[in-house]
Amino acid sequence: MSLPPRLDPELRSGCVRPRYALLINPFYPKDPHASFGKHVLTPTLALTSIAGATPTNWEVTYWDENLLQGPPPWEPFPQVVGITVHLTFAQRAYALAKWYRCRGARVVLGGLHVLSCPDEAAPHADALAIGEGVQLWPRILQDVEADNLQKVYQATYHRPYREDPAPRRNLLPSESFLTTASLIATRGCHNRCGFCYLATDGLKMPYQMRDVDQVAQEFQATGQPYGVFTDNNLGSRPDYLRQLCKALRPLEKIWSAAVTIDVTDDPSLVREMALAGCTGVFVGLESLENENLTDARKRTPRPADYARRVAILHDYGIQVNGSFVLGFDHDRKTVFEKTAAWVEENRLECATFHILTPYPGTPLFKQLETENRLLHKNWMLYDTGHVVFRPRHMTPEELAEGYAWCYRRLFSHRSIWRRRPADPRAVLSYLAMSYLYKRSNRLWHFLIQKRLTARVWRPLVELTRRRHLVLRKRLANPALPLTASRVVPAGV
Repeated sequence: MSLPPRLDPELRSGCVRPRYALLINPFYPKDPHASFGKHVLTPTLALTSIAGATPTNWEVTYWDENLLQGPPPWEPFPQVVGITVHLTFAQRAYALAKWYRCRGARVVLGGLHVLSCPDEAAPHADALAIGEGVQLWPRILQDVEADNLQKVYQATYHRPYREDPAPRRNLLPSESFLTTASLIATRGCHNRCGFCYLATDGLKMPYQMRDVDQVAQEFQATGQPYGVFTDNNLGSRPDYLRQLCKALRPLEKIWSAAVTIDVTDDPSLVREMALAGCTGVFVGLESLENENLTDARKRTPRPADYARRVAILHDYGIQVNGSFVLGFDHDRKTVFEKTAAWVEENRLECATFHILTPYPGTPLFKQLETENRLLHKNWMLYDTGHVVFRPRHMTPEELAEGYAWCYRRLFSHRSIWRRRPADPRAVLSYLAMSYLYKRSNRLWHFLIQKRLTARVWRPLVELTRRRHLVLRKRLANPALPLTASRVVPAGV
């Protein structure tokens, strides 16, 4: 899970197949402190969406190197290779680009790293796609056919989101993922946190919403019982989220999404989420220190109110995966113990930790570069699992060890047991989820390589769905007190 597949330098390709495109999600090293399972929960939506925009006279296939199925395909040899680039796997993307270009393919690079560092990416590609790739991809392929490929293609994010074609999920190896129902209903976020990639220079992404009926129909068409909304913040517009929940409710499916903690401003909205099938939320709590949130320019309720708001989500049977960033300027060495203790005290079913990482083009990057606090610009290590700057109140080594300690603590038998649901009926499925997801990295390597992810996970998904249908019936009965329906569905 740390080394990419070998690219054979001696391999000679056959003839290039005209009008055949290959889309690649490059390999990236996995953080041994975190769960390997999270990398196969859902497939990338970006590439399947681009595949959906492919002209009908072109053949297109998808390859994800992180599924450990060996080197990328070369028979038949593609005329065009599209590669998404993130800074943590930029070097791997460039290596793939060189390998395919040397054998006759035209390589197109796109993604956030291309937007933030186009001069770096340009020598490695025949063309750069900067901005909304779904708009650019058909034009690029038309230019390839006309032998008129340009070096740079640019698009904005202002076209109505509802006009985008549906993703091509039929290209995915469904057995390799927990679910292939990666969904997106909105684009953008009302926050512009200084450390977030949405604050990257040149990224102008207005908040947009798709028609709720369009989203519900797409979810239904996947045939999957569980969906994951990949929106930056599904709750940015509470009125829209309420409408979406009403459209999803009749499907009798379950889903999870990323939201900010202010989604609990109105508990009735949380109730609507539960009635619509929401079983879990990923919440960027970021820090328990007010000063850190202020510095990050995050508009959010204060940490003193986090516990009450997490309890609201739990009251409606919604699991909470709290995301925390370590290494802010107001963090001392006590931040690790304080954060872990808070997670256990409030029984968060899961927690995700990140070392503060200054992405190129963000205000945080500019600040740390100006202060001469960057340790290097090896993008491969800008993965939130390595320290790439000098913290203000601890050494880089202390931050790295504190980060690793947080995962050891939260993934320990003792901590998993401490955070078990208050409802005894949910404990068994919670433990099954926790141990499979958090303490099974050796098993995950086997499951991913043998394409057994779906076979192992989906029985737990279906159990969760059925238990959640029971919860919904109780929630829908206004005569029952809230505590009578408190069941935390575990599993997803």
